[in-house]
Amino acid sequence: MEDEAEIYDGIRAQFPLTFGKQSKAQTSLEAIHNTTRRNTSATVSEKSSSAQNNNGLPSISSSSKAWLDSLRTSKNPNTHVSGDSEPSKITRDVDADEGPRIGPPRPRTELKLNDDSDDNDDDDAMVGPPPPPPRGEGSDDDEDDDGEMIGPPRPPPSSNLDDSDAEEEEYEENRYRIPQSNEIVLKGHTKVVSALAVDHTGSRVLSGSYDYTVRMYDFQGMNSRLQSFRQLEPFEGHQIRNLSWSPSADRFLCVTGSAQAKIYDRDGLTLGEFMKGDMYIRDLKNTKGHISGLTCGEWHPKNKETILTSSEDGSLRIWDVNDFKSQKQVIKPKLARPGRIPVTTCAWDREGKSIVGGMGDGSIQIWNLKPGWGSRPDIHVENSHSDDITALKFSSDGTILLSRSLDGSLKVWDLRQIKKPLKEFDDLPNNYAQTNIAFSPDEQLFLTGTSVEKESQTGGLLCFYDRTKLELVSRVGISTTSVVQCAWHSKLNQIFATSGDKSQGGTHILYDPTLSERGALVCVARAPRKKSVDDFEAKPVIHNPHALPLFRDAPSRKRQREKILKDPLKSHKPELPITGPGFGGRVGVTQGSLLTQYLMKQGGMIKETWMEEDPREAILKYADVAAKDPKFIAPAYSHTQPEPVFAKSDSEEEDK
Repeated sequence: MEDEAEIYDGIRAQFPLTFGKQSKAQTSLEAIHNTTRRNTSATVSEKSSSAQNNNGLPSISSSSKAWLDSLRTSKNPNTHVSGDSEPSKITRDVDADEGPRIGPPRPRTELKLNDDSDDNDDDDAMVGPPPPPPRGEGSDDDEDDDGEMIGPPRPPPSSNLDDSDAEEEEYEENRYRIPQSNEIVLKGHTKVVSALAVDHTGSRVLSGSYDYTVRMYDFQGMNSRLQSFRQLEPFEGHQIRNLSWSPSADRFLCVTGSAQAKIYDRDGLTLGEFMKGDMYIRDLKNTKGHISGLTCGEWHPKNKETILTSSEDGSLRIWDVNDFKSQKQVIKPKLARPGRIPVTTCAWDREGKSIVGGMGDGSIQIWNLKPGWGSRPDIHVENSHSDDITALKFSSDGTILLSRSLDGSLKVWDLRQIKKPLKEFDDLPNNYAQTNIAFSPDEQLFLTGTSVEKESQTGGLLCFYDRTKLELVSRVGISTTSVVQCAWHSKLNQIFATSGDKSQGGTHILYDPTLSERGALVCVARAPRKKSVDDFEAKPVIHNPHALPLFRDAPSRKRQREKILKDPLKSHKPELPITGPGFGGRVGVTQGSLLTQYLMKQGGMIKETWMEEDPREAILKYADVAAKDPKFIAPAYSHTQPEPVFAKSDSEEEDK
């Protein structure tokens, strides 16, 4: 056996240490989740620490808690090592014969001795945990230590009103059970993520961005690197406006800035695209599709064959997924004045029996799908917002409607009394037309994101509001960039929030290991596979010396090319430009003049006297010569040119 071990060690020494399978200890889930834990503020950490201290031992009294604290503090070896140190009051009678005791006191032994204390001079039996240790000599308390305690023990000095207030605040925060302790980010986009869709099972996530791409993430097949398994570009040069899964989660709808929506299957393969309408037809009901860019789109919540889209051409259309040639219904909103006002957003209710649309003029219009319904809205709210509406959301019971706008507000509407909003929340900056609203799974809360302003010091926030109290519950910082889309998945109990700006974009996932299920918990705990020696693939080199010249590997001619470059004749090196006198046709002695000017000056044909003469006199001095001896034009017309006859002036006419 020793010989085999020596042989194995000798052979193993010839290979690198990374060769073969490496056994590595598994990282605990607690350590993995600690790496994704969010950094909370100092106040939050103080609240959590005080809560842990107060709630750590809920079943014992304050005196017992102080006694246990003394046991923890007495673990210091320098406390009882010295022989001169006085033992504690609890163990003074028991340990008197044993000498100085080293280490903390042993409460179990004392209890037994107290129970069997028939021979003990002290007749008082100890009931319950021992009393707390005596105070120091510098204590200002005037009470006698041997006095009998009447009533419940006093609370420890650390507990005060501030701790109770902190507990109440923490209870209010934890009452809603918001999963926000940990966070991961799905990266990959180069611009702001403007669209988000999570399927109903919670296994796949879609994210669309202003970089014209859609990325698909699968929690089951994704490891801790959080990389997407597919990237799509539906329309080149068009931003992604919205994404929506079908009720069966086998297909999804992609809405871009173009006039045609696309349908993809679960794996990202194109199933078809809807038809574009004729832009030269005035009546939108006669066109077979949208004629301008889309703004929003959503799949029917119950029927997997029906979808709804809205467009900048001022219409909403209901489509049949099986027929890409034409729509089923065209909805023309009611307008205050004739023209085309874009429909900025649209949505179904939970049962798919109502449609709501947000107009560019700030109005909200709702249509109830019933037999014989038309384009006339059943509910019309004018001037609900002062700017474009970016998102609308129905509650599951169909009584509450939430609206989000570019004017920086969020309004809560009661559909039974739609004239005025129940509540309006301001100071929610919004710079993106895709900023949406989402409900919590139990619909006790609703949440929305905020954008980053130019002069603001705060980043993008996720604001949570109570539906019944209509008040702000908490604000969670997500990113230094703007937060656009958000969603709270009911099965995973995880919060999704997209963010980004002109140079980056990502999808933040908030979760709690104790409250959330699957989703981010699955992929975070899965470490990426490391490459081993078996993964190395050497590219084969094929030598074929008898191949045809066309397929033969040409030998390297690098040295030959370098030699040719040094030869001025073979390299066809151009001649260097001429410098000095004569460069560019100029002669050095002429002080910058051309050769022709130099020769004319030397021959007397050019005389430099024009600076001293009057131009009028210089021209008129040739008038007599031209009249007597014409050279150019006059001889050609000498026989045919009539004599000019000038009218003689009459003195009478001049006097008038």
